[in-house]
Amino acid sequence: MIQRLNLEHILFLDIETVPLYKTYSEVPEIEKDLWAGKTQYQRKDEFSPEAFYPRAGIWAEFGKIICISVGYFAPDQSQRSFRITSFSGNEKDLLLSFKLLLETYFFETKKLLCAHNGKEFDFPYIARRMLIHKISLPKKLDLFGKKPWEVPHLDTLELWKFGDFKHYTSLKLLTHVLGIPSPKDDIDGSLVRDIFYEEEDLDRIVKYCEKDVIAVAQIILTLRAEELLNDSEIIRV
Repeated sequence: MIQRLNLEHILFLDIETVPLYKTYSEVPEIEKDLWAGKTQYQRKDEFSPEAFYPRAGIWAEFGKIICISVGYFAPDQSQRSFRITSFSGNEKDLLLSFKLLLETYFFETKKLLCAHNGKEFDFPYIARRMLIHKISLPKKLDLFGKKPWEVPHLDTLELWKFGDFKHYTSLKLLTHVLGIPSPKDDIDGSLVRDIFYEEEDLDRIVKYCEKDVIAVAQIILTLRAEELLNDSEIIRV
């Protein structure tokens, strides 16, 4: 099945998220109560709501997107090339730019979105943040009424599960076992919050996000038994 997919019809993507507020003290009181209730099961008695707040970026209700990186195989090229670009900074602006990309170049039914754990995280997170910003959903993210086989999403985690719903494999682990260069050679997701709020180094986060996109594309190539991308084939636009 995966060998029959046209690579040029796939938009590979990854997002980076952080808590809505830099510190817990900035969180409005009503949101503190909601945060405590939302995370009670995860925290148990080990963490207070304040101590647990650095993880708020995981939830779309308490976090925000600071970067969406995308990549695609360029069509009609004599030499294979993978083009990558990023939308970063103000969340509403980057969401609008991403929506425009979907509606301009990836609106056709045959076009697919692909991410690692995208069905559980990236795709719903983007949709929820769009709705919070009063942005209407593009068709690629509006799943209402769609049958499972009509959902235009690929997930490399799901592909690797082979039907085993209990099995979770991180992107770092999967790239390692498949012999793909690790995208986590500089930072990993646990450091994004500090790099954004404390170091204020968004460029470093963007580079990290783009490495994840490349890694997802490399996984798809590996699952198709095709050669990995080399540096000369990756073009940042």
